Amino acid sequence: MTNDGSDVAAAKMRRSVEDSIATKQRFLAQCLPDLEALCALALGTLRAGGKILLCGNGGSSCDAAHAAGELVGWFEQKQRRPYAAIALGHQVPSLTAIGNDAGYEHVFAREVEAIGRAGDLLIGITTSGGSKNVVAAMQVARRLGIRTALLCGEKRGAAVAEAEVAIMVPSANTARIQECHLVCVHVLCAAVEDGMQADAPAG
Repeated sequence: MTNDGSDVAAAKMRRSVEDSIATKQRFLAQCLPDLEALCALALGTLRAGGKILLCGNGGSSCDAAHAAGELVGWFEQKQRRPYAAIALGHQVPSLTAIGNDAGYEHVFAREVEAIGRAGDLLIGITTSGGSKNVVAAMQVARRLGIRTALLCGEKRGAAVAEAEVAIMVPSANTARIQECHLVCVHVLCAAVEDGMQADAPAG
């Protein structure tokens, strides 16, 4: 019988899934307190009338937009009011103008300056922990009195020093880190919904 490589491919797929599961197990064991702190920070921000800003590059930009979409729209609870959340970098005219005229490292920082206010929360998402535009945005946020949080991997990039709460996924593999970041997004959205609904008046 000729082996067409399907057995090798299946084995590789299995290893990827097993690695993903193992990474999530380490994530659960090591990062739960920081994830709880992030959820409390986000909930406190919204309860106080602030908004949640999120930023990231590439796949992390999609995670930022995903989180904002769930919060403004809904996650698990369909009958509730929208919560204030904005994914930075998704306005193409602003993104290209700032990137062209000032440099790509300023694309998020400029938006934070424009729409961020003291009492808001900025969540930076960067698998490396060192994306220059995320670092710059968090530095501006701190200067403006905006709270800061970070989702990253195990490398201690420059953004970690700018974050009040940092969730560092115990992996150096980009795909595994991003998979855990999506878990963070879903846990965060569920916690916000539960907390805000608990505050809502009955009836």
